[in-house]
Amino acid sequence: MKKTPMILQLALILFCIMAIPTAILTWYSGSQIIQNSEAAIGESTLAGLNGSRRLNENALANLAQDTSRLAATNIFDRIRSFGTYDEINANYNNVSLALSVTKELLNLNRRVDGVYSSFFYLNDSDYVFSTDSSITTLARYEPIGWIAEALEGRRGISGVWVPRKLASGENVVSYVYPLNRLSTTTRGVIVVNMKESQIGKYLHATEGGDSNYLLLDAAGTVISFNDRSMLLADSRKLPFLQEILSQEASEGYTFRKLDGKRTVYAWSRSSVSGWWNVSWSSMDELMTKSREMQGNIILLTGAIIVLGTLLAIFLATWLSRPLRQLVQAIRSKIDLGVVNKNELAFLNLAFKRMQEEEESLFQLLQEREQDTRSLAVHRLLRGEIPPRITEVFPHACYRVVVVSIDQYRRYVGHTNVETRSYHRYLLSAKYENVFPGGLVARCVYHNEGCTVIVLNFAPVEGEADGGLIHQALEEIRDQSLELLEHSVTIGVSERTDAPERVALRLFEAMEVIKRRMIKGAGSIMYWHDEEDHGRKYLDSESSERRILNFLDAGDLAGIFKELQSIRSQISSEEHISYDNIMFIYYQLMGATIKHLRENHLGTGRMIMGRGNVYSILAAMDTLDELEEYLYDFYCEIVQSLDRSTHESNYAQRIMEYLKQNYREEIVFEDMAKQIGISYSYMRKLVYEQTGSSMIDFVNQLRIEQAKELLLDSGLTIKQIAAEVGYANVQSFNRFFRKYEGMPPSGYKSAKSKSS
Repeated sequence: MKKTPMILQLALILFCIMAIPTAILTWYSGSQIIQNSEAAIGESTLAGLNGSRRLNENALANLAQDTSRLAATNIFDRIRSFGTYDEINANYNNVSLALSVTKELLNLNRRVDGVYSSFFYLNDSDYVFSTDSSITTLARYEPIGWIAEALEGRRGISGVWVPRKLASGENVVSYVYPLNRLSTTTRGVIVVNMKESQIGKYLHATEGGDSNYLLLDAAGTVISFNDRSMLLADSRKLPFLQEILSQEASEGYTFRKLDGKRTVYAWSRSSVSGWWNVSWSSMDELMTKSREMQGNIILLTGAIIVLGTLLAIFLATWLSRPLRQLVQAIRSKIDLGVVNKNELAFLNLAFKRMQEEEESLFQLLQEREQDTRSLAVHRLLRGEIPPRITEVFPHACYRVVVVSIDQYRRYVGHTNVETRSYHRYLLSAKYENVFPGGLVARCVYHNEGCTVIVLNFAPVEGEADGGLIHQALEEIRDQSLELLEHSVTIGVSERTDAPERVALRLFEAMEVIKRRMIKGAGSIMYWHDEEDHGRKYLDSESSERRILNFLDAGDLAGIFKELQSIRSQISSEEHISYDNIMFIYYQLMGATIKHLRENHLGTGRMIMGRGNVYSILAAMDTLDELEEYLYDFYCEIVQSLDRSTHESNYAQRIMEYLKQNYREEIVFEDMAKQIGISYSYMRKLVYEQTGSSMIDFVNQLRIEQAKELLLDSGLTIKQIAAEVGYANVQSFNRFFRKYEGMPPSGYKSAKSKSS
């Protein structure tokens, strides 16, 4: 930093601090206003479109519901026997019954706004009941041949919506609803014609200005549009419609340029009918206020920058005065050899020199403390005699205490690294200060949740204060539980008067901790030389065999009883070693895993998902934890085996049901309820068993039966189609060609020639 006036530097710094963020904030806020405005307009347009779509869907749904209710009445059963127009006009009673049907159709028209007309056609008759022509013959009415094509491929018992143009020139959307066997034995079709203009009113209900709306069917054909000339035409001729119809998302909005104007397009696809609702509006008028706001913000920012410049000069002058006085005072006392530098550079160098001196002093103090305490304790625990040991441990006798956190893995899972470090620091300070006076306690962290306390005392004092030491250990246990919210187990070694044997005493205290397996967590235990610490193997092979037999039988009560038996046998053994206990449970786990791999392959993934089960067992502290973990392990295996058995039973019931009822019109949701499972689970089981969807599997059953009837019976193709469950010959031909690659007649001819 060259010798530039400090006032000028401060002024420049303050100016940059105020001006640059202000300019960036202005630019960013302006762009965000534009973006957020566009996003808000897009969301609002989409919300309006969805509102119009729901309004239209509700109206059509109400009409469909009213039609199905009419079909469920017995009004059509009264005229089922009238096969011809002449039979209706044969007497007054017949005419009266026919007029009642026409009256119900008129009532249906009045329930929903915008219905143009409706009619009913009785299968195999030569007349129709209509609201526009009353009762008339088919020859005098408009052609109805389009109905069969509209119903082809229909699923379930609901009707279908068909956009079309009537002979009168009126554009309508017709609801075609065939009577079904669930509500009546009469066979016929109800057709209700909804005006396209009424649908346009629903769609345009939330639009305004120069907005355009568009309703398309799943194939992209225009159902309703402002431009009447485009009705029933291909919508892909319109700008950007091909791009919108190819979107994977069922709804959304986008911005495009149309005729030099920025336009927002919104689309929403109905999950019920698969129809597309599309609207588009110009953005220019909508964005006028946002652009005016952006310009005002830029002007305001310029004024703020000018005022900030003046304020920066004033602050720089005011702030630099005490700094100059401080530099003069330092130069009068210390010669740093700084020339051609301004006041800021001089202060920076002076503070660096002071920081270096402070760090060196702190490092010396830290090294001194580490040499005299922690380092000495660690070396002593390794079996080394540290230099100047009497400064840290002035007395002749030693005893090692190990404080181990119970269920350490759970403690680690509930706390982060910083919290655990804080706990170690705080507990170390508490442990060293809790023992009675005249006794030196040095505390260090060992590993895996274990803290080691080296007690140093005179022989007489140590023996006399044994009760006080135990009280201090109880206080350590209580304080640890309060802070950690986990209990601790404390192991105490024998006394020694040789510093080089402190490492052996550490081993004794660690071995005492392992007794926690039998005595439980939260204990204070002491080492005794007279105990038998050798291994004693316990034979648990018979218990293993019984557990595996209970596992195959799914008897969890038997497994629990055997686990309790193993635990009782271990608890009854005096002086059993920790390694012996772990060997017993390792052997049981190994036998179980081997048995599962040899007999139950389906449980392999569950075992792999548990990780290293032997490491998990080794991390447990008590027999309670081991028993609980193993019982949960066996419960999960039994549940896994039960699920496999249930899936096999359900799959068998589903296959039998489909093979018995494939000729009928199966409603899969009702079938799933009858079996007692969900529809999605039933689809999964069928796919796993057959490799096909449920619809494909039913059609395959039908086609296989049709192939036998074609070769072994004298039935016509129409009769065979009805026999195997198809409503018409066209559907039968289409599915037969799909699965066999040829029509039914071609298949019959080919088999006849080959035979």
